[in-house]
Amino acid sequence: MNKLISAVAVAAALAVPAISFAQSNDQGLTRAQVRAQLVQLEAAGYNPGADHVNYPQELQAAQARVSQEQLAAGNTSGYGSPATGSSQSGAAVQPAHTAAQQAVYFGH
Repeated sequence: MNKLISAVAVAAALAVPAISFAQSNDQGLTRAQVRAQLVQLEAAGYNPGADHVNYPQELQAAQARVSQEQLAAGNTSGYGSPATGSSQSGAAVQPAHTAAQQAVYFGH
C-alpha cells in the first residue's frame, strides 16, 4: 500500500509540469506584422521619435487615419484597428402594464 501511494505521488509530480507548459493557440503578432503596422502609422503622419508630450493623441489620430484609409479601400480583413459603425436591431420593447391584482406580490 505504501508503494502504491509513493508511485501515485511520483506520477502526479511528473504529470503536473507537462500540463502546465501546454501551448495555447493564442499567438500574438509577429515582428513583421508589428513592423508593417508601424510603417502604416508613419505613412499616416505618426513620428515615434518626435514629441512625447502628445503621444496618445498623435498615435490615436494616426490610427484613425489608417483605419479610414483601409475602410475607403475596402479592406475589411480584420488586420489593424477596429472599424467603427452602427447597426439597428429593432425597437425597444416596453413592458405591459399589469393591474394590481395581477402583480406577483399582490396580497403580501
